[in-house]
Amino acid sequence: MTTGPASSAQEARRALGNRLRDIRKAAGITIRQLGAETGQHFTRVSKIENGVQFPTDRDISAWCRVCAAVDQELDLVATLRAVDSAYLEYRRQSRAGMKRVLGAHTPERYQATKVFRIYEHNVIPGLFQTAEYTAAMLSFWIRFLETPNDLEEAVAVRMDRQRVLHRGGKRFVAVLEEQALRTWFGTAEVQAGQLGRLLELMSMPNISLGIIPLMTEREAVGSTGFWIFDDAMVALETPTAGIQVTQPAECALYARMFEVLKGAAVYGREARGLILQVLSELDE
Repeated sequence: MTTGPASSAQEARRALGNRLRDIRKAAGITIRQLGAETGQHFTRVSKIENGVQFPTDRDISAWCRVCAAVDQELDLVATLRAVDSAYLEYRRQSRAGMKRVLGAHTPERYQATKVFRIYEHNVIPGLFQTAEYTAAMLSFWIRFLETPNDLEEAVAVRMDRQRVLHRGGKRFVAVLEEQALRTWFGTAEVQAGQLGRLLELMSMPNISLGIIPLMTEREAVGSTGFWIFDDAMVALETPTAGIQVTQPAECALYARMFEVLKGAAVYGREARGLILQVLSELDE
């Protein structure tokens, strides 16, 4: 398992090289033959397959043509473009403050997206957060990452994003684990205000909110939260990096996982009941 953005990026390069090697071998072509057919030295072919050297779009196009794998070209090119840009180091971004740490959550991405699919296992999604909940959460990350303390500005940036909830032509389909309702950021009052906010959002016609109960029979468990922006990108966050997946085949896998997780969730009255139950426990 990789431990950080740099090592993850190298892993991704090697994975791309392995895929190209598999395509070549499946076609029954040697490294020397592929080099000759594509007009490059065979040692460069070897370096690409071993993740030492990066291919270009043209390399992949020629590779797929020679190996009769043109149907895989678009997917491979998407992977190529994502490898170096997929891992965004939080510490580097946050040197100018937490307001700079956006990852995939940029105004341009929000403007372009029509359907947001969101799965979170232990936190309320940013689009649904109250300012107090956001401030409590970001206070920790400012200390943890040792960033400039721009808490007010960072909260304002995240609250401004929420205007997208009221724009026409956009849908938000969210699935939360019940644990997300029970994970506190700040005081009990902050958590209660956040749960009340969820109840308000559930009345909006463009928002579908499902909750997976703690003790329920299910097919799968999501190992991390993820956001799907239409079918174009999947975004995940780790303590040190934001990961953006754009490879079509991989995005499709996340979409399939989202549908499985949706199947374990409850909606409407049952979902409200879970939220109200947690609220009653807070009062106690």
